[in-house]
Amino acid sequence: MKISEAKKIILSNDENSKLNLDFIKLYGKDSKVLETQKQRYINALEKFSKLYPNNQEIEIYSASGRTEIGGNHTDHQHGCVLAAAVNLDVIGIVAFHNEKVIRVKSEGYDAFEVELSDLSVKKGETGSAAIIRGIASKFASFGVEVSGFDMYSTSDVLCGSGISSSAAFETLVGTIIDIHYNEGKAGAVEIAKIGQYAENVYFGKNSGLMDQMVSSVGGLVSIDFNDTEKPLIKNFNFDFESKGYSICVTDTKGSHANLTGDYVAIRNEMEQVAAFFGKSYLRQVEEKDFYENISKIRKTCSDRAVIRATHFFDDNNRAIQEANALMNDDLERFLKLVQESGDSSATLLQNLYSLSSPTKQEIPLAIMMSKKILNGKGAVRVHGGGFAGTIQAFVPKEVEAEYISQMNNIFGEGSCHKLRIRPVGGTKINLE
Repeated sequence: MKISEAKKIILSNDENSKLNLDFIKLYGKDSKVLETQKQRYINALEKFSKLYPNNQEIEIYSASGRTEIGGNHTDHQHGCVLAAAVNLDVIGIVAFHNEKVIRVKSEGYDAFEVELSDLSVKKGETGSAAIIRGIASKFASFGVEVSGFDMYSTSDVLCGSGISSSAAFETLVGTIIDIHYNEGKAGAVEIAKIGQYAENVYFGKNSGLMDQMVSSVGGLVSIDFNDTEKPLIKNFNFDFESKGYSICVTDTKGSHANLTGDYVAIRNEMEQVAAFFGKSYLRQVEEKDFYENISKIRKTCSDRAVIRATHFFDDNNRAIQEANALMNDDLERFLKLVQESGDSSATLLQNLYSLSSPTKQEIPLAIMMSKKILNGKGAVRVHGGGFAGTIQAFVPKEVEAEYISQMNNIFGEGSCHKLRIRPVGGTKINLE
């Protein structure tokens, strides 16, 4: 569709148009939110038009950020997680061509190009260019020929906010290629695996599969990664707002610089315990055997490694129980489990702050203040990898305004984000 036509459809007031129904599905029914999103799309179309004036035939795609709900640092041990796609997303305005190059300009970043004639790993190539080359390479290995496209993207999945902007971008690119060049044959699960492959092999980050899977599949998702090639995925619905709760994520603005060692240590220590049993990761170890052998494990592993392994066993089980509680409409049980998970991350996993900067404790401060405001209701926990970054809270409606205000007052205006669970993952916007 031509850009001029797309603008007219977006700005129309037809409540029954397919586009409007798509927008409601992605962003909710709030009229102010929908107007903001419409203007966001119009701005993106105008910027695309200025960047690529010769390409007026476009398609629009969207991929969501995600919020981790249950299972903190369990996925890399082939464990279970509970997570959800959210209403914060990255959108891409795309024009396809046959020039064998992908050109990308993302808002706030320099433009770049990826030549498709050579899809091998490029030494020194970083960032989104490496990700795109990796995704295109994986599709090529399936026999999918990507001839090229130009894209302008804009994201409200804030970088470093703990809502996984990288997975959203990977899902966006994978969805574009799969739908346009592959008739959608790969599907959401395979797109997630392709995104992880690009991140692991081309970007050089040894990430798990949770972020990409949730962003790609959408909705509330319970995932069992025991077999990472064929993860068990359950999609289900639960309306927290109708139950009187909001999901809030607060960016505490702590620096992620120099935290790689802290993240790597968690994985390494868990796998050291697994190695004691001749296994590669903790999911392969029987919990009963672990507890019976702690005295022996301590001879080859640190006490912290033992304690972190305990967190894995507990939180892996909790992630399953949390999903079951929501499926059974037992919100009280769910909130209790979330709070137990948060306490376990603090005391066993020990990922609320870095020992390299022990006085920088933004996350413990945010959790302390959250508990004071919640006053025994709801739940609060570290969100994502930890050590710096975000916390997640399930906030009763009666204290929502106060909660958001206080978090913003402490950590800066716009730090606290009220999230809505998005029922779909990577998708093409229906311009009708």
